[in-house]
Amino acid sequence: MRPNLRILVAEAFTRLPAEFRHLGPPSPWASMTRPGKQMHSFLEGPVFAADGSLWVADVPYGRIFRVHQDGDWDLAFSYDGEPHSLRPMPDGRFAVVDYSKGLLALDPDNGTLEVLAADDGREPFLGLSDVTVSDQGDIWFTDSGRSSLSDPRGRLYRRRPDGKVERVLETIPYPNGLVISPDGVLLYLAVTRANAVWRLKTEGAETPPMVGIYIQLSGGLGPDGLAITADGFLALAQAQAGRAFIFDPRGDAVTEIRTPDGLSTTSVAFDRNDNLVIVEADSGSLYRVPLEQWKP
Repeated sequence: MRPNLRILVAEAFTRLPAEFRHLGPPSPWASMTRPGKQMHSFLEGPVFAADGSLWVADVPYGRIFRVHQDGDWDLAFSYDGEPHSLRPMPDGRFAVVDYSKGLLALDPDNGTLEVLAADDGREPFLGLSDVTVSDQGDIWFTDSGRSSLSDPRGRLYRRRPDGKVERVLETIPYPNGLVISPDGVLLYLAVTRANAVWRLKTEGAETPPMVGIYIQLSGGLGPDGLAITADGFLALAQAQAGRAFIFDPRGDAVTEIRTPDGLSTTSVAFDRNDNLVIVEADSGSLYRVPLEQWKP
């Protein structure tokens, strides 16, 4: 980290209302990831819609919420699944990665789900974790399962607009958040259990593609969700560290943002004006950091 790193403490913008906090028995996903603990929700994968509302997934209880600009919450969709993240597709639907069901498409207008890929054509998925969609309609998604440094079986996939699913990369110790560079040339991949962000080209002659470490962190568990601005500033949520970082287009850390109410910083998103939202899952909180605060 650079010695002139700016450090901020974020203020909560809104929290999951009491009426949506699960009080019953834990789901199988909750029991697997937090055995013996009560889990009211676990928020992941935020994305802004064209109308300025924020959509966010609740993994253990199969819910997708819409958060309005005034901080009010609606339950937009509920189903028997484990949605980890969602991103808009060119046809107006959301691409949704579901830990147990695979790659889905959600139509927010009529509330229908379509399975785009339940497996990779050769093997079942381990458990999908995050997704991004290119301007051309390619859906990139990560398959982490319970992979780690001791069992690096995680995979990176791309689904082409014609429906073909390609396994781009494997032997990854928990692939997670991913974003495409503003020019479409590079893919940044959060590798949680290596506490690093990897970088590779989105197109090229080599198979598998050459991969390098772009960012190496310390502390916490590792990078989870990623987001990027049109001018190349990369935001990263560091899981189990209670913080997010902003890196400039050269890859230097310029801002650290701490969340005071919990350590489960799972994901980040920029709105159309590059204000940053950070999701903290322990408290079910969304933090909002204006552009003028985080950007040097």
